[in-house]
Amino acid sequence: MTKEAKYEGRFPANTNLSDRFSWSAFLPFALLHVSLIGIFWTGFTTEAVVLCVTLYVARVFGITGGFHRYFSHRGYSTSRGFQFFMAVLGTTAFQKGPLWWSAKHREHHRESDMPGDAHSPRQYGFFDSHVGWVYRDARQHADYGLIKDFAAYPELRWLDKNQYAPGLLLAVACFLIAGWPGVFVGFLLSTVLVYHATFTVNSLNHVIGKQRYLTGDDSRNHWLLAFITMGEGWHNNHHYYPSSARNGFMWWEYDLTYYFLKVFSWMGLVWDLRQPPESILANEKAPTQKIIDKCALHIAEGFSVDRIVANMQHRWRDSHVLDDLRDRARHTLEDAEAYLAEIDIPDLPSLEELKARAYRKFAVRHEALDHAIERAYDMLRNAVSTRLLEDLQARPASA
Repeated sequence: MTKEAKYEGRFPANTNLSDRFSWSAFLPFALLHVSLIGIFWTGFTTEAVVLCVTLYVARVFGITGGFHRYFSHRGYSTSRGFQFFMAVLGTTAFQKGPLWWSAKHREHHRESDMPGDAHSPRQYGFFDSHVGWVYRDARQHADYGLIKDFAAYPELRWLDKNQYAPGLLLAVACFLIAGWPGVFVGFLLSTVLVYHATFTVNSLNHVIGKQRYLTGDDSRNHWLLAFITMGEGWHNNHHYYPSSARNGFMWWEYDLTYYFLKVFSWMGLVWDLRQPPESILANEKAPTQKIIDKCALHIAEGFSVDRIVANMQHRWRDSHVLDDLRDRARHTLEDAEAYLAEIDIPDLPSLEELKARAYRKFAVRHEALDHAIERAYDMLRNAVSTRLLEDLQARPASA
């Protein structure tokens, strides 16, 4: 299956777009990295290094505290003025506008690690989940219907249309403050660092680390990623309870973004910081049926229905089973399905095999995972039965 076919129908607003990689759109991003060679010419100055560190922290906070925890999840409340400030701050990171960013992130939570998740390493590999998805036609378009709440503000719509203006003005300010070292070290180097720090949440945070909660996806907690992303690395926590203003649920899980928000709350700039309730901290929240089904699908997809059906037909080739099934299917499909439900199906993975796969895929031990394993078994058995009967109905008995 090609990636173009894999994506067909996944994004209703963009069904005419393929998933091809746009090298022309990627070129400015690549040249930004190449431009860092200019640091060998400018060198490092104290002013430029201070600018680099300051802009790294400020712009990561603009993404994490603004685009993510506020615009995407409404983890706290603020005034319209400070809302615009946070939007501008996030936009200076050159990660597009607040509406686009938040709409894509809401898509991510709706489809996390399923084919409709634009940046899932499970589905599309490391490069695409880290940065490549932004330059693929089908996946980089956002469903703005998911961000109608903030799209009502004209100033935010203006920022989305003029997404490069704040960053370019910041680059000019860096030049006025510290000259060319301010541009290359203070601005360009910090921009590249912010890019790859925040991108790790989409890529590495779904690959490495530990899972505390069963979320149905591959989100994980990792202390180092939490450090460089100012708290976003507690990603499994976040996927379990996304509306919290705090991602570090436990006292030892440092969360610099939340600490900044807490200080701003003392200053009256933000308020109503949402916290994870005790039931969440104690892992007492029962996983939803959607989470159980996502786990089951991930467990079952490791086994090939086509291979199982082919092996069944080979094993039963010289027996009466296929003829019995075909005769029953001619009578009623329900009769054939009932017959299949009563017999052993060769090569169908056992519950123990499914459990072993589930334990490799999900680090969490929860009774809901047992339900997901049973659901995966039923999914596979039903899929195999359906495929076999379709094949038998399509072929003559002599085949």
